[in-house]
Amino acid sequence: MGVEEITEPGDERIADYRALTDVELRTRWEPPHGLFIAEGELVLRRALRAGYRPRSFLVDAKRVDQIEDLDTGEAPVYAAAPEVLQAATGFHVHRGVLASFHRKELPEPATVLATARRVAILEDVNNHTNLGAVFRGAAALGVDAVLLSPTCADPLYRRSVRVSMGEVFAIPYAKFDRWPGGLEQVRAAGFTVLAMTPAPDAVPMQRLTPAQRERAALLLGAEGPGLTPAAQAASDVRVVLPMRRGVDSLNVAAAAAVAFWELGRDDPL
Repeated sequence: MGVEEITEPGDERIADYRALTDVELRTRWEPPHGLFIAEGELVLRRALRAGYRPRSFLVDAKRVDQIEDLDTGEAPVYAAAPEVLQAATGFHVHRGVLASFHRKELPEPATVLATARRVAILEDVNNHTNLGAVFRGAAALGVDAVLLSPTCADPLYRRSVRVSMGEVFAIPYAKFDRWPGGLEQVRAAGFTVLAMTPAPDAVPMQRLTPAQRERAALLLGAEGPGLTPAAQAASDVRVVLPMRRGVDSLNVAAAAAVAFWELGRDDPL
């Protein structure tokens, strides 16, 4: 593995890593260029195992040995001092390892639905931390795929990838072109669409029938506003997690994790 030294933060060889804390800039740069950034050794190793092709690596010069065992293929490995990394990326790279990867072509929702038994559907979830946490919960708690409304955030944005601990690479996902019209496709594939809402007339999740649980598509909305009325109207059943002590709802990622567990509580381990 050959290593190229970087001494200037403006070096064009590391343009992929510039201003990583600028969400707007990264949104304009990464998807159109077909790339994403992985942060941390664990995450980049999971990306490699999932078959993502590396474009380059950027490493703290003192931590090159962390990736010496990797098959980096034709991707260059760049090493720089911590102060150069910080000036280029906009933050202290305390994990010491970054990598730029080529994206894969997203599958169609129909392809994802064809091999899934239980799915999560997210409407307008634009908080990258919540998005990553939902993917991690899905991987841990028996959800086979995630489907996104057209205005959801990018699961491969660096913060989402990091919070998910790389589980965004393990869970198939797709985006709908139409919303909420895409839910018709979910129902046609044999799923029961369960819309999560704190509404007092919603069905407590533990009272769902076996038939409603069998092929469940759990629909969750953004933090704060929750699901739109149109999305709720397009669902089959409105469901609620019963709350105590006057708490009206949970963070969307926390609610998702509890609901995932409830739907899969009788699954064989």
